[in-house]
Amino acid sequence: MKAAPFAYHRPDTVEQAVKLLGEYGDDAKILAGGQSLIPLLAMRLTHFENLIDISRLDELRNIELDDGQVRIGAATPHAFVGMDDEVADSVPLLTLATPYIGHFQIRARGTLGGAIAHADPAAEYAAVALALDAQMDALSPRGRRQIPAAEFFTGLWQTSLASDEMLTTVRFPVWTGRCGYSVHELARRHGDFAIAGAVLAVQVDDEDRVSRCAIGLLGLGSTPLRASAAERAVVGTPARELTPTDVGELAMSGLDDVPTDLQGSAEYRRKVGAAMVARAWTQASTEALNA
Repeated sequence: MKAAPFAYHRPDTVEQAVKLLGEYGDDAKILAGGQSLIPLLAMRLTHFENLIDISRLDELRNIELDDGQVRIGAATPHAFVGMDDEVADSVPLLTLATPYIGHFQIRARGTLGGAIAHADPAAEYAAVALALDAQMDALSPRGRRQIPAAEFFTGLWQTSLASDEMLTTVRFPVWTGRCGYSVHELARRHGDFAIAGAVLAVQVDDEDRVSRCAIGLLGLGSTPLRASAAERAVVGTPARELTPTDVGELAMSGLDDVPTDLQGSAEYRRKVGAAMVARAWTQASTEALNA
């Protein structure tokens, strides 16, 4: 199939892009890498009268370390994020998550901001942003605002961005001290969306007790999720006393509306999710204890 007709706009600045969003509102859609949007348009699963292409706006393609956080422009390709040494040193979860995103052609074109704004429940970068309490910078004709990741994802492919708002930057906090990180997911084939997966960061103190833990879950709900109950349960506990199986089961506790589809039943997804968290915990906690 072919996409229905639309008007194509390629603004020269972010301000021009936002002006177009304000002018067309619900009839407009931002086009960044297009790796999710173009197939939806081609299959006529969605339609917009106006596409606003921001892929060539250099001011949205940047990575900067600034005051304890890494600021990444929304149009920065996955491949750039995955290869950046500053990201690898400061936000290792992003580096670890990148190889799971599609195939190298998708990573070359797809963008960090596009993946997060698309809000797919199986999206790796979205899970990382949620787990690490990232901040989203949005711009509209009314000005700028910051949106915490916890308030950003509102439903399947839905975010709290207004129709005239554009995601411009995502800011990830930098963890310091004795930390470990891991990403694990299960998919039918490499590059497919995950049936279930986990991104996990853990920090231990000088006595090897867990001082901080972040667990993001993907493929287990209508949005990326955070295993808050498991995070709270492990903090203060000696890391060596926590069994991976227990952490995995804790992460699944309290999950509502786990989807059932052709990929697997809700029960199967829970089992896979628990196993992915357990594997991620093993790897991340070992790294932190040996740091």
